[in-house]
Amino acid sequence: MRHSRRVPKLGKPADQRRALLRSLTTELIRNGQIKTTKARARAVRSEADRIIQLAKDGSLNARRRALGYLYDKQLVHALFAGAEERYGQREGGYTRILRTVPRRGDNAEMAIIELV
Repeated sequence: MRHSRRVPKLGKPADQRRALLRSLTTELIRNGQIKTTKARARAVRSEADRIIQLAKDGSLNARRRALGYLYDKQLVHALFAGAEERYGQREGGYTRILRTVPRRGDNAEMAIIELV
């Protein structure tokens, strides 16, 4: 049973799931929005919020933790430079999930996740 389990398994082994969430989070922060399945969008929401919270903190330790998670070094520096002015008044909820039409091939629920 999966009582009180936080991370959805997404049908992948742990290493592939971590790599998928890292790449989706990197692309979300780089592009501002991505289109993916609803389950993946809900899983990447917490990761993106955690990285933005680190960027708002702005300490050296937070920067190193973000550099260890995201795939792009310049993206981390840009995020830390603009996070305080963009998300300074916000206490959470840095992302928004919008549902779209189901995928044509397998009828999977699709969603657009975007930064607020």
